[in-house]
Amino acid sequence: MNLACVVHQSGSETLKPTDKCSSYPAVRLQSIQIQQPDRPLFTLFFFSRYSLEDEPTNLDEMPLMMSEEGFENDESDYHTLPRARVNQRRRGLCWFLIGGWKILCGSCCDCLTRTCRRRKELKARTVWLGHPEKCEEKYPNNGFKNQKYNFFTFVPGVLYQQFKFFLNLYFLVVACSQFLPALKIGYLYTYWAPLGFVLAVTMVREAVDEVRRYQRDKEMNSQLYSKLTVRGKVQVTSSDIQVGDLIIVEKNQRIPADMIFLRTSEKAGSCFIRTDQLDGETDWKLKVAVVCTQRLPALGDLFSINAYVYAQKPQLDIHSFEGNFTREDSDPQIHESLNIENTLWASTVVASGTVIGVVIYTGKETRSVLNTSSPKNKVGLLDLELNRLTKALFLAQVVLAVVMVALQGFVGPWFRNLFRFIVLFSYIIPISLRVNLDMGKSAYGWMIMKDENIPGTVVRTSTIPEELGRLVYLLTDKTGTLTQNEMIFKRLHLGTVSYGTDTMDEIQSHILQSYAQHSNSGTGSALPGKPKPTTAPKAAAPKVRKSVSSRIHEAVKAIALCHNVTPVYESRGVNGETESAAAEADQDFSDDNRTYQASSPDEVALVQWTESVGLTLVNRDLTSLQLKTPAGQILTYYILQIFPFTSESKRMGIIIREETSGEITFYMKGADVAMASIVQYNDWLEEECGNMAREGLRTLVVAKKSLSEEQYTDFENRYNQAKLSIHDRAMKVSAVVESLERELELLCLTGVEDQLQADVRPTLELLRNAGIKIWMLTGDKLETATCIAKSSHLVSRSQDIHVFRPVSNRGEAHLELNAFRRKHDCALVISGDSLEVCLRYYEHEFVELACQCPAVVCCRCSPTQKAQIVHLLKQHTDNRTCAIGDGGNDVSMIQAADCGIGIEGKEGKQASLAADFSITQFKHIGRLLMVHGRNSYKRSAALGQFVMHRGMIISTMQAVFSSIFYFASVPLYQGFLMVGYSTIYTMFPVFSLVLDQDVKPEMALLYPELYKDLTKGRSLSFKTFLIWVLISIYQGGILMYGALLLFESEFVHVVAISFTALILTELLMVALNIRTWHWLMVLAEFLSLGCYVASLAFLNEYFGIGRVSFGAFLDLAFITTPAFLWKVTAMTVISCLPLYIIKYLKRKFSPPSYSKLSS
Repeated sequence: MNLACVVHQSGSETLKPTDKCSSYPAVRLQSIQIQQPDRPLFTLFFFSRYSLEDEPTNLDEMPLMMSEEGFENDESDYHTLPRARVNQRRRGLCWFLIGGWKILCGSCCDCLTRTCRRRKELKARTVWLGHPEKCEEKYPNNGFKNQKYNFFTFVPGVLYQQFKFFLNLYFLVVACSQFLPALKIGYLYTYWAPLGFVLAVTMVREAVDEVRRYQRDKEMNSQLYSKLTVRGKVQVTSSDIQVGDLIIVEKNQRIPADMIFLRTSEKAGSCFIRTDQLDGETDWKLKVAVVCTQRLPALGDLFSINAYVYAQKPQLDIHSFEGNFTREDSDPQIHESLNIENTLWASTVVASGTVIGVVIYTGKETRSVLNTSSPKNKVGLLDLELNRLTKALFLAQVVLAVVMVALQGFVGPWFRNLFRFIVLFSYIIPISLRVNLDMGKSAYGWMIMKDENIPGTVVRTSTIPEELGRLVYLLTDKTGTLTQNEMIFKRLHLGTVSYGTDTMDEIQSHILQSYAQHSNSGTGSALPGKPKPTTAPKAAAPKVRKSVSSRIHEAVKAIALCHNVTPVYESRGVNGETESAAAEADQDFSDDNRTYQASSPDEVALVQWTESVGLTLVNRDLTSLQLKTPAGQILTYYILQIFPFTSESKRMGIIIREETSGEITFYMKGADVAMASIVQYNDWLEEECGNMAREGLRTLVVAKKSLSEEQYTDFENRYNQAKLSIHDRAMKVSAVVESLERELELLCLTGVEDQLQADVRPTLELLRNAGIKIWMLTGDKLETATCIAKSSHLVSRSQDIHVFRPVSNRGEAHLELNAFRRKHDCALVISGDSLEVCLRYYEHEFVELACQCPAVVCCRCSPTQKAQIVHLLKQHTDNRTCAIGDGGNDVSMIQAADCGIGIEGKEGKQASLAADFSITQFKHIGRLLMVHGRNSYKRSAALGQFVMHRGMIISTMQAVFSSIFYFASVPLYQGFLMVGYSTIYTMFPVFSLVLDQDVKPEMALLYPELYKDLTKGRSLSFKTFLIWVLISIYQGGILMYGALLLFESEFVHVVAISFTALILTELLMVALNIRTWHWLMVLAEFLSLGCYVASLAFLNEYFGIGRVSFGAFLDLAFITTPAFLWKVTAMTVISCLPLYIIKYLKRKFSPPSYSKLSS
C-alpha cells in the first residue's frame, strides 16, 4: 500500500493530487482522519489497489477531490474505477475448469470474427446533389436484411446452433461411434433415427421462420420511390437508392434513407414528419427545407446548380446533426449551416406535403439501423439448466463405465470396453429430452394463442415460453404502452375559481360574452396593417380587481396564442397537379377539415380545448398566427419572438403583436417549478399544482407581461447581439431572455390528462405483488414521465420520488449518487444524459443502488440506451429481464431482453414483429406471465426431469444386468425395444404432463405472490434432480433384482419380465406426478398400455438376451400364466408404492403454498 502525497488541512483549500499519485491505475482513494490535541483535523488520503476481496465500495467512504479540475486531469484512470473489482478476478486452474476455457474460446472466436469481418471506418462525407458518381468511396447498399442465414450458410448455421448444445453434440458422437465395428452395440437406426428426427424438425422450423423473414425484407426493399434525374423522374426501388440521389417522397410515404431536406410543396418551406418508428413519439416533428434550394423557381433547377452537402460521419444520436450546405456557382458562394431541423431520417413518415431530399446515409449507416441491434438466438434459462444437468449425467455415465472396467480388472482391450460401456449407458442422457421439450414448447405456444382471455396474442419465438415464468425485471416503454398518448384537457384554475370538464360550458359563455363586447366597442375596426402606437404598459396603471369574465378571456387567449401548434388542412388539389399548383391550391378552412400538429400532444390538447370554448386557431406560419372568435371574426397576431421549450428551462415563451391594437405581449407557460419564481407573488399556485399532480394531471402555469415599444426594441437589440456571439452563446441568450422573465402576471393553471391504457393500474399492481420490479424507459420529458409514473401507480402514493439532478462529470455524479444512497424505499427518476455519465464512472455502484429501488423511471432515453440498460441488468443481477414496447424505438430493447413482448399499437407493427411475444393490450401481460408463464415453466421442469428419469432407470437396470453377467458390455434390451420404450410405450403419457397444472388460472391471478416462488427456480434444481436420481436407482434396482430373484427357474424370460414391469412402473410414475387430471392424460395412459400389449405378439425376436437369445424367445403361453402376472404386479407395486406413501405424507405434513390455496 502506497501512502499518497495529499495531506489537507480541514477548512483550507484542497490541493490537487500530484502527478505521481494520479498515475496509479485502478486505485481507490481512502481517507484516515487524525485528530491531534489543539490541532485542526487532518485527513490523510492513501491508495489501495482493488482486489476481489475488497468489500463493496462504499461511496460515502470514497471522498472526492473538491476541485473539478482534479477530475478532468486524469479521467482515464477513473474510467477504470468501477470495473476494477471485476477485472481483478483470480485467474487459476479452478477458474479455467469452471468456465474460463469457454471465455477464452469465446474471446478467440470473437477475435477471429473481428479480423475476418473488419468494419469499415465511418467517415464524414461530401455529397453532391444528384451526382452519386462523384462520391469519394463506396457506401453500403440501402437494402434491409433481417435474415439470419443465406442459401449457403443455412445448413451449417442451423447445425452449429444445434450442436453447440452439449446434449446434441454428445448424441452425434455416440451415433457416429456405431459405424466402428469394435464399438457397435445395437442397430444403427436405434441411434440415428431419433437424432435425424430432432434435426429434421429443427431445420423445418428454422426454414419456415427464415422464409417469413425473407418475405418481409423483400416487401420492404421493393417499395418504389421517385428519383429525380436530368431526364426527369424515374422509379427506383428502396434497395437501389444511393448516396447523392435526389428522392421525392410523397405524403404518408416512408422515408427510405437518411436525407437532407431540400424542398417541399408546402408554401411555408417546412413540413411535418411522423417519427414514431424511430423515437417512439407520436407527435409530428416540424422540419425546415434548406433555404437556398427551397427558393429555386422550379424542381428541375436542382440540377442546374452546382451544390454539395458536407455531412458528419454516421452516428447513433437521432437528436443531433451537424453539416453544411454549399452552393459554388453563385457569387459569392452560399453557405448554410445544417442541423437536426434540416434532416429526414429513414423509417420516419412524411405527414404533410411532398418532400425532396438528397440522400446522405444508406443501409447500415442510417440512424434507424445504427440504433437497432441484430437479433440473437435466445436460449431460455431452463434450457441452460437442463444442459448443466446433462453434463452432470455424462460425468456419472463416465464414472459408471470406469467402475465397470475397473471391476473387470482392466483386462484385455479395456479402453475399447470403456467406450462400449459409455455407449451402452448412453440412454442415461435421453435424446428424446430435446424432442419432448421442443414439442412441449410448441404446445404452450398454441395454448397461449388459443387463450380467449388474451385475444390476438402471437408467439413468434416458440423456444422460450418458460422465460415468462422466471421474470424479475420488466422494462416498459411509456408512450403507447402504458398510455394511449391521447391528451384530454381536464382542469382550468384561476386562483379563486376552478373549472372542470362538467363546467366548461360556463367558460364558453364567458368567451362568447367577452368577444361580443369587444366587437361592439369597435376593437376590430382599426385598419389591418396599421397598428396603433403603444403607450406605457398597463402595469403602471393602478390595479383594479378584474371580473371573472375578463380573467377567463385573458387566460383562454393566452392558451390559444402561447404554443408551437400548426393547423394543417387537407389540400383540395387534384392528383397529378404540378408542384407549384398543388402548393397554391385553395385550402378548405372548415373545422372538419382541420387537424393540429405540434411537437407535444399536450400543446394540441390545449389548442383543441380553446377551439371547444370558442377561440379557434385557424392559421399559422413562421411570422404570424390567426384566431377565429365565436362570432367568426379573424384576429391576426404577428409572432415577434419564440423561445422554445427545453428540458433545462422547462418553459416556453412567445412575444406577439396584435394586428389591430399594436399591443405587444410576452406570454409564457411552463412547469410549476420553473414558473413559481417568475410570476408575481400568490398564495395558491403551489397547493393547486400538488392537488392536480396527485390526480395524475400534467400541469402548466400560464402567465403574461405587457411590453411597451421601447422595452421590446431594447430587448430585441440585446437578444440579437447575444445570438451572434461566438463564445457562451447559449448562456448569453438565456440571460437576455431571463431579463424579461420578471414579475409576470399569473393568468391560470391548466391540467391535462394523458389517458392510460385499459387496466394499466391493476396490471402494474399485480406485477408488483408478483415480485417483478418495473422500470419505465421513455424518450419523453422528465415531467411527463414522472406524472405518468404517479398516475399509473407505477410509483405508489406512499413512496417518495428521488429526481436525479442533471450531472455532466464524475464529481457531480459522485455527489448525486451519495445523495441518492441516503434515501430509502424511494423511486428513482433519471434522465438519459445523467445515466450515461453515471454508467461511465460508477456503473457497478449505480446499478446496485437502482436495483434496490421499488421502481425506476429513465426519461429522454435513446433506443440504444434502452438496450444498454437491459444488458446492464442481465450482466449485474443474473436475473431474467423482460422488455415491452410498441414502437420502432423499442426494438433494440426487446431484442436485448431475455424475453421481448411487443404491443400492436398506433406506432405500427415494428416492435410486435421483432418481439418474442406479441400482444394487443398491456393488461394482457398479467395473464401471460401469471398463468401461461407459470404453467410453461412448471410443466417443462416436470417433463424434463421425468424424461431424464426414464433414461436413468433403464441405465440402472443395464448396470445391474452387466454387473451380474461378469461385467459384459452386452445390451439388456435390443433394437426396437429401446426405440419403442422412449416413443410409443411411454411418450404419450409423459408428454401429457404438458396439460398438467398445479393452480387454476383464476387462483394464479388472484394470488400473484405465487409467482415469486418460480423466480427462485425450485421446480428444476440440483436438489430435485438428485431426488429423481435416487428414485431411478431405487426403481431400476428393484425391477432388475426382482426379475432375477422371482424368475430363477425361467431366467430365459428375464427380458420380457423386467421390460413389462418397467413399462407399468413408468405409466404409474406419470400418474403419481400429475396434479390435475385431464381426459387426454387418461387416454394416453390406456393407449400406451394397449400399444405395448398389442406389440408383444410381434416382438418375440427382440426379447432374447444379447445378440443370441438363450434358445427361447417370448412365449405367449408363459406371459398369460397367473404366476407371471402376479410376479410382475408385485415388482411394480414394490417399485412404486413407497413413492406414493412418501408423496402422501409430504402433502399432509409439508404441503406446497399453492396446495394450501386450492384446498
